[in-house]
Amino acid sequence: MASHVGGVQPQAAPGVHHRAAVTGWAVFAAVMLIFAGLLALSQGISAIRHDQVFVVTRHYAFTFNLTGWGWVHAIIGALAVVAGAALFTGAMWARVTGVVLAGLSLIANFLWLPYYPVGAVTLLILDALVIWALCAGMAERPQGQPQAQQGQQGQGPPVTSR
Repeated sequence: MASHVGGVQPQAAPGVHHRAAVTGWAVFAAVMLIFAGLLALSQGISAIRHDQVFVVTRHYAFTFNLTGWGWVHAIIGALAVVAGAALFTGAMWARVTGVVLAGLSLIANFLWLPYYPVGAVTLLILDALVIWALCAGMAERPQGQPQAQQGQQGQGPPVTSR
């Protein structure tokens, strides 16, 4: 075990490489994105199958067909579940896709507020958390800084200032 300023960190077994991108906020964002995607998918399926489940306001500025909105939510939800699963790989494209899909879902749920207020507000909060977690968790090593060697004792991860 190596000791450093942040505490004691276990050493990796020889030949085992840990992906630093798949820790902390990335895992949180992946789980929340999958959860939000499943909720959006279920809202979409409900709107497609049973239009009468939702409240329809008469004088709302953004009046749309509920079946059409159901397809929008179902597609965004399915893509969000796939992107959330891809976040576990630690790929940068998955992070960018997650932020874009959470942003699209945020906009769709804002427009969905008069039809299903509690569900829309829940998904607005989840989408905002996903965007925050994906953007906050993008701590990268500066270019040209080598990774710490496994055999060196007393060195921890590089310290970054915020």
